[in-house]
Amino acid sequence: MAKRTVLAIDLGAESGRVMAVQFDGRTLHLTPLHQFPNKPAALNGTLYWDVLALWREIQGGIEKGKSLHPVSLGVDGWGVDFGLLDRQGNLISNVVQYRDGRTEGMMEKAFARVGQETIYAQTGIQFARLNSLYQLLSLVESRSPQLEIAHTFLTTPDLFNYWLSGTAVSEFTIASTTQMLNPRTQEWAADMLAALGIPTYILPAVVPPGTQLGNYQSIPVIAPAAHDTGSAVTAVPTTTPHYAYISSGTWSLVGLELNQPIINEAARRANLTNEGGVYGTIRLLKNVMGLWLVQQCRAGWAKAGQAYSYDDLEALAAAEVKQCQTISPQAAFVNPDDPLFLPPGDHREYIRQFCLATNQTPPATIGATVRCILESLALTYRDALQRLQAVSGRSVQIIHIVGGGSKNRLLNQMTANATGIPVMAGPVEASVLGNAIVQLIALGELRDLQEARQLMAETAQWQLYEPADTAVWTEAYQRYQTIVARR
Repeated sequence: MAKRTVLAIDLGAESGRVMAVQFDGRTLHLTPLHQFPNKPAALNGTLYWDVLALWREIQGGIEKGKSLHPVSLGVDGWGVDFGLLDRQGNLISNVVQYRDGRTEGMMEKAFARVGQETIYAQTGIQFARLNSLYQLLSLVESRSPQLEIAHTFLTTPDLFNYWLSGTAVSEFTIASTTQMLNPRTQEWAADMLAALGIPTYILPAVVPPGTQLGNYQSIPVIAPAAHDTGSAVTAVPTTTPHYAYISSGTWSLVGLELNQPIINEAARRANLTNEGGVYGTIRLLKNVMGLWLVQQCRAGWAKAGQAYSYDDLEALAAAEVKQCQTISPQAAFVNPDDPLFLPPGDHREYIRQFCLATNQTPPATIGATVRCILESLALTYRDALQRLQAVSGRSVQIIHIVGGGSKNRLLNQMTANATGIPVMAGPVEASVLGNAIVQLIALGELRDLQEARQLMAETAQWQLYEPADTAVWTEAYQRYQTIVARR
């Protein structure tokens, strides 16, 4: 079989990449073409993404891949953020970053108007102030002139796919992250949005992953699972339905893959989210703040003249663990999802503040700080998995950790220890592979998701971590729950 090459453009909250994925009928081979940083920019008190810089980098990456004669391309990226187009298709304003403060107080306003229960019943999405729903509501509340001239709402990856193809639609998996879509009908929750004063005429048609959108310089543009987590889950190398996944990066998405959404009172109380998956699946999951805390601490240390790679920080944390062999009875824990940690800033100081507020001794060294974050993440994963299993009734035999965070061997082992469930870590480039898989299925090169998953199980690089010291970690989890309840 002749090799077929697709280009997968994957945009994360910290960086982006354009990669060529070649398929020879037996394996998927990745060739990095172009990698670039994704840095927000602050202006007049608002935090923006530099989408025009990203567009330039995407074009440059595609140009590098042309010599490989790609048969298609597609963009996936982070959720919830969006651009607004005028009636001529022009971007009205730069895309605001989800950590911007404009959504403060917006959830409460939405609850007062339509009720928390109604929002969840209509969307099945967990409540987080960064959701698109509250970003749009902030524009309504401020009477932003942007809404007066807006003609089309596009999530960030939809925006780039529009610039590539000329087709303005919203792909299902990314549309589902907005808390504005009904996952049962796969249509916008128009009545709820109208009750909040959000104009529904700006919302585009929703299309499934694998839809061909148009062409970019004669290369077909195919919508992958445009949400990067949706793409990452597509590439999970599972051979059993009884698995959980953790898409690990700036955010950690802890979830199960189901055939239908679970939207009931138990799911709402657990604040679980029903996001769209590929080929009729739903991703029931919990968002966890993830390695964002490590990223922000690393930036703080670099600013202070102490530059460390992520490998360096993992080694320092591992050295702290080695001193007492396992989790310490005196270890400090934080709740990664505490609102304190959402905005950018000096997270070293935020960790100290959290510890003092919960009657704990703050970590005193760089290694201890990173260890505190990783152990706290592992215990938060346990909490999320317990909620997911209780609501779904689904047992979990294996946890697949995919994405960039799967390179953190210490966190992988801590996750196995904390949950008591074996962890299979890898592939690292799951979003890129999942993006490519959807393109290849759309092109007829792969038959379906089952064949793709079997291919991944046979060829993907992964490492197994068996649980250890589970009794000690269970005691730590009980103490973690007490600490989190203090806030």
